[in-house]
Formats: sequence, structure tokens, C-alpha cells
Amino acid sequence: MKDFKKYYIIPAEPEEVYASLTNPFTIELWSGYPAVMDENSGTEFSLWEGDITGKNIDIIKNKKIVQEWYFGEQPEQSIVTINLFENKKGTQVELNHKNIPDEDFDNIKEGWNDFYFGAIKAFFEVE
Repeated sequence: MKDFKKYYIIPAEPEEVYASLTNPFTIELWSGYPAVMDENSGTEFSLWEGDITGKNIDIIKNKKIVQEWYFGEQPEQSIVTINLFENKKGTQVELNHKNIPDEDFDNIKEGWNDFYFGAIKAFFEVE
């Protein structure tokens, strides 16, 4: 199991970044795929036509999202924590993804950088 931690700067207010992570209609705009997402703790989610599935564990509106990502039959939960902070350039995102299966690590890292927060950043940069 591996962990991945990274910071991103998104040129948008924390409320907008939060919506891009929790609102299924906004997720579809930046990802290009329908999303099943709810901003309530205890709800299941599905992104990229089921490529990413899991459960929302704890959500603090506009500030923090904690999720469990499902990777099949692994002994330890894979936990994603996303913290949002105001920044002079918009929002600083602190991502901490723990217990990523070794065989999935490179794909997950690329996914966070290119298809998740890379896509969100590009979405907000378009004016």
C-alpha cells in the first residue's frame, strides 16, 4: 500500500471548488461523464462510469471531504481526504490519499494530477 499527498492551486473560490467535487452536474461539466455524488456523509458515489466508486465518510461544506475509495478486497480502507483553503490565487487544495494498492498507484497518481484536479483547474481557467 502507498500514500499520495499533493497540493493544487485552483483559480476559483473554495465554494466553487467544493461544488466541483460534490455536485454531480458540475462534476459532469469538468469530467465529461455522468456522476453519482451527494454531499452528505454516508452516501455512496460513482465517477467515470464506475471506474471510481466509494463512500463519503465526512463532509464539511466548502472545507473538507473525506471519502473511502473501493479497490475490491483489500484489508485496509483507501481513504481520500481533501481540504480546501482560501488562497490569494483562488483555492489551495490539500489532497491526501492513503492505502492505495501498489499495482494501482501510478494510475491513481496520474488520475489525480491529469484527470481530476488537472481537469478541474482547466475548467476554471476557461473564461
